[in-house]
Amino acid sequence: MEKKELLDLIIIGGGPAGLTAGMYASRSKMNVLMLEKMMPGGNVSITAEVENYPGTPNITGPDLVDLMEKQAREFGLEIKSEEVLNIEPGAGTEGHHVKTDTNEYYAKSVLVVSGSSPRKIGCVGESEHLGRGVSYCATCDGAFFREKEIAVVGGGDSAVEEALYLTKFASKVTIIHRRDKLRATKVIQDKAFKHPKIDFIWDTVVEGIESEKMIVDNLKLKNVKTNEITNLKVQGIFVFVGYIPATSFVPGIVDKDQAGFIKTDMEMRTNLPGIFAAGDIIVKKQRQIITACGDAATAIKSIEFYNEWFYEDEQYI
Repeated sequence: MEKKELLDLIIIGGGPAGLTAGMYASRSKMNVLMLEKMMPGGNVSITAEVENYPGTPNITGPDLVDLMEKQAREFGLEIKSEEVLNIEPGAGTEGHHVKTDTNEYYAKSVLVVSGSSPRKIGCVGESEHLGRGVSYCATCDGAFFREKEIAVVGGGDSAVEEALYLTKFASKVTIIHRRDKLRATKVIQDKAFKHPKIDFIWDTVVEGIESEKMIVDNLKLKNVKTNEITNLKVQGIFVFVGYIPATSFVPGIVDKDQAGFIKTDMEMRTNLPGIFAAGDIIVKKQRQIITACGDAATAIKSIEFYNEWFYEDEQYI
């Protein structure tokens, strides 16, 4: 049987956490491979403007990702466009087995940084109107709603930030939130409350998305306290109600929380030796670009120590 190459590290995911990890690992002369089923960048690549990443004021998401990718590649990071289907944890020193849609790889350690995807409302008409007035990406679709009235669903940082961005195009933006106050940080809330184009509907959920000619023109709303049903005439709806972690390929024996986010310690170690996780995929309070990058840097140092301890120090083999 042909002996498989044993890599030092496989990174699964190409967002800021993945690119940071790739840069750190490559710079440390590790034999590392990044697997990303799409283009590197993750959710940041569809973010219009990044205001709070140190040293890069008012940079666009795509530009920031381009800089990160270029820097990682300059240190020698190899990136392949493949979808990871499964990770088989290794026993002993043969390494972990990573299967993709086109190849199989073995590595001493695996770092999961696959991020998350937008959560849907799940109401009537949502799927049918995707691309016809329903969107999960203000950067991608905001320009299509110039001088139109639109709704944004959600009350966290992402929802309010995207609502503010959409005021560049829409004539009016209505934020619909199921609670009676926002969850966004105070500075973002203040901007939204002061903006002349933004209105709010509290204690309300979207029950249905309607149209006459398959282009959104009405939202059926329900007040969660009174059960009153009302209509809101809009020409578009942007949904920002959280994210679903991309962990379908992660072994079931890896500890996760109820939402599916991976549990790690402060060194980014999971409960399985040699399998690490970082960034938006893990259980944490803050999901920001800078925290994802910090997680990744921590993970690489942990991985370096693990590989040396487990594979190179003979007293532990």
